[in-house]
Amino acid sequence: MKRILVWDVPTRVFHWTLAACFALAWLSSESDVWLAHHVFLGYAMLGLVGFRVLWGFVGPHYARFSSFRFSPKEGLAYFREVLAGRAARHIGHNPAGSQAIYLLLALVLLVGISGIFTLGGEEQHGVAAGWLGLDTGRVFKKLHEASATFMLLVVAGHVAGVLLESLLHKENLARSMLTGFKLASDGAPTAKPHRAVAALLVAALLASGVAWFVYAPQQPTELRTAVAFVGPALANNARWRDECGSCHLEFHPSLLPARSWTQLLAQQDQHFGADLGLDGATQAALLDYAVANAAETHATEAAYKIDASIPAKLTPLRITQTPYWVKKHHEITNADWDLPWIKSQTNCGACHLDALAGSFEDAAMKIPRSAPGAR
Repeated sequence: MKRILVWDVPTRVFHWTLAACFALAWLSSESDVWLAHHVFLGYAMLGLVGFRVLWGFVGPHYARFSSFRFSPKEGLAYFREVLAGRAARHIGHNPAGSQAIYLLLALVLLVGISGIFTLGGEEQHGVAAGWLGLDTGRVFKKLHEASATFMLLVVAGHVAGVLLESLLHKENLARSMLTGFKLASDGAPTAKPHRAVAALLVAALLASGVAWFVYAPQQPTELRTAVAFVGPALANNARWRDECGSCHLEFHPSLLPARSWTQLLAQQDQHFGADLGLDGATQAALLDYAVANAAETHATEAAYKIDASIPAKLTPLRITQTPYWVKKHHEITNADWDLPWIKSQTNCGACHLDALAGSFEDAAMKIPRSAPGAR
């Protein structure tokens, strides 16, 4: 037995980078603020799988698919042998491990592609922007989440298999994927390091990160850690801005259904304790604009989800009364609301950098823990 290089540097870089990307993508999946990072990690995983597929045909012996071309039946039989404690030792991928690799590669493609269509449908961003509606985007989101969960289970099974075989053959398989070296008999093929290919792979990942987070247009500019998830340009109305903006933020009509705006303007003399004093022409103009651009138009993701959350028999007169708003803000504490630079639940602009535009993009939200301008 002698110590030989089994896992070349590009294969090891792929393995650990993919693992890190998946872990970080999972951790950032529930945070709107980290959406840009989550999307980048998804694109990175797709790029890594593309490289691995190519490397599976042109790489050294142990990296090639031909070296671990085992059927699912062979994989299951090997797994049974492992449990029985009599499985043969493999220098490269064993039959059971090979099935996990094929499955993980396929799942990354499924998770990544469903993520692209989720982003295009729900957020109207990315390469699939404008291809799908919000309803279809939500279907892909369910597929994205389900496939990611299944991938997590496969990863857990893969790790368990590595630990089990490490105990069976008394060797640290995880360490060999770090160092690249394993013990093998004379005559076993030896891999070449291919450090230049690994350097190009790392350089491509770094360049992609720089392009995504540094040189990509950033809007709003206050978000220095996120690329521009800029919402659609919504319909605007000068009279609406003047009348509503004279007292508070001119909330875009897409944040409430048409029936809510109809009732609000019908009782404009009792507008939350105030009389708006609108003349007939102004009232009619505002109503036309509000109804034409209400939540039912699904102009933004927020509009779609607000509309979907409100029962048909309910006519909320406050945005903060809509079920979607309540759900999205339930984790915000009273201490946050009481911050002197927030003060009110209607001060949307304190946290949503695109509140005035009305788009309320996920990546444009940030709770200010300190006063604006404070260091």
